[in-house]
Amino acid sequence: MTVLVTGAGGYIGSALVRAIAAAHPARLVLLDSSEQNLFQIHRSLEDGDVAHEAVLGSVTDAGPLHRLLARVRPQLIYHVAALKHVALLESNPLAAVANNAIGTYTLAQGAIEHCVARVVLVSTDKAVKPHSIMGASKRVAELIVTALSSSRCAMNAVRLGNVIGSTGSAVPIFLEQIARGGPVTVTDREATRYFISLGEAVDAILAAGVSEASGRILLPEMGEPEGIADVARSLIGDRNGIAIRFIGLRAGEKLREDLVLPEESREGAAGPLHVIRTPGPPAAELHASMAELGCLIARGDVPGVVEWIRELVPEYAPSRVVCALR
Repeated sequence: MTVLVTGAGGYIGSALVRAIAAAHPARLVLLDSSEQNLFQIHRSLEDGDVAHEAVLGSVTDAGPLHRLLARVRPQLIYHVAALKHVALLESNPLAAVANNAIGTYTLAQGAIEHCVARVVLVSTDKAVKPHSIMGASKRVAELIVTALSSSRCAMNAVRLGNVIGSTGSAVPIFLEQIARGGPVTVTDREATRYFISLGEAVDAILAAGVSEASGRILLPEMGEPEGIADVARSLIGDRNGIAIRFIGLRAGEKLREDLVLPEESREGAAGPLHVIRTPGPPAAELHASMAELGCLIARGDVPGVVEWIRELVPEYAPSRVVCALR
């Protein structure tokens, strides 16, 4: 089949692309808004025998996206593209929502119109009871794909913990600080996160792509959460003189993450993934609501966007940084 990967040049996207290429799809289409990232993943495939195409563009650009879908006719889309840096996005909430929520809606509409059989959204545990605009925007993305899923175009979201080494992850920052001789900065002594390796993340995403589920959240087994300070200590190892400095939680960060909302229900398993039914609005209501969101973003109305999100995601607790923006 023809497979399209958005965010194909990112840390997770590029690993996913290599795994798909190893399975020899009929065609592999790489979409990314970063020229350098797209160039690197495209170059890594040039010596292979997989038919592929690199497309520089964004899921937020409806016209070019629809033309791409009409031309390449993918049967399967893995939607990995997202803005992910929690603290940075707290100061740039409109960009976060435009990319993560509006971009997902634009892609989902295109997938329906152009008869894509299956769409997999890569989501995050930060979407569960979010404190950050990143998490809230990804929760909106989850609600979009679960609401618009149908027998003609099955859409699911795979919800991952912290992918070790990925954009926005603490581990690369810790390694950089260790290389400089420290200190290693940790938010809180009690902070914990669910961690998943890159290989485990790719396996989960691929499993979601062959799942028969529709309109569901798919959750890999991630074990028990680990203390961030413990992760920092393990990375420091026996290096002497490298201290850990606790700096406090930043805007949008939580002390602990959750994997499942209280109102979500488990519906068994799809291979290695737990199948979760999540409550959400009906498709007709969502379409009307997304049109309103687009208008709010176009006007630059940050308080309006925050209020819009809280209506759809009432468990969202916006930070002081976001609430202070006008």
